[in-house]
Amino acid sequence: MKIYEFRGFPNPARIRIALAEKDMLDQAEFISVNVPDGEHQSDAFRAKNPSATVPMLELEDGTCISECTAITEYLDHLDGSPTLTGSTPRQRARIHMMQRRAEAGLLDAVATYFHHATPGLGPDVEGYQCPDWGNHQKETALTGMRYLDGVLENQPWLAGDDFSMADITAFAGLIFAGFAQLGVPDSCANLRNWQDRMAQRPSVAALG
Repeated sequence: MKIYEFRGFPNPARIRIALAEKDMLDQAEFISVNVPDGEHQSDAFRAKNPSATVPMLELEDGTCISECTAITEYLDHLDGSPTLTGSTPRQRARIHMMQRRAEAGLLDAVATYFHHATPGLGPDVEGYQCPDWGNHQKETALTGMRYLDGVLENQPWLAGDDFSMADITAFAGLIFAGFAQLGVPDSCANLRNWQDRMAQRPSVAALG
């Protein structure tokens, strides 16, 4: 299988972490798509992924799967022993709930702030920007951090007792926040401790 990505971006990092957690890094061929240079907008790439986003998974039969949640679901179930997306209806529901909250309330909010209220990736990539909307989403991201901090008050991981896809998504959000110079509030001790534990996982350390 092939993973189309741009190394260092938060969403491709989510898939690299998932692959490492499943001990599958050596089963993937990584193909770089130069997003800052606009390669993701090429006709050749759009033919595979009309959304023009990375990461994207291409299977041996030519099937292309985009969106991190969908890719992680596929990878997690390949061996019949899902560990990242849940194995019972209750686990799956809680993981998907928290994954979406981490995505919408943190990762996506940071992305909107970065692309609209900062220079982002430059005028050739960004196009239209709305700084007011970007700064509004900055506050959304900070609120999201405080929410996740509260969740972690009484449990080790975002969806409960076990590490999951939700933790991967939230960590990617904090990676992006750091890049955008948006720090975790000092009051969020639980989130900071969780971030430290995440950084010590071999799958995260492998990001380099």
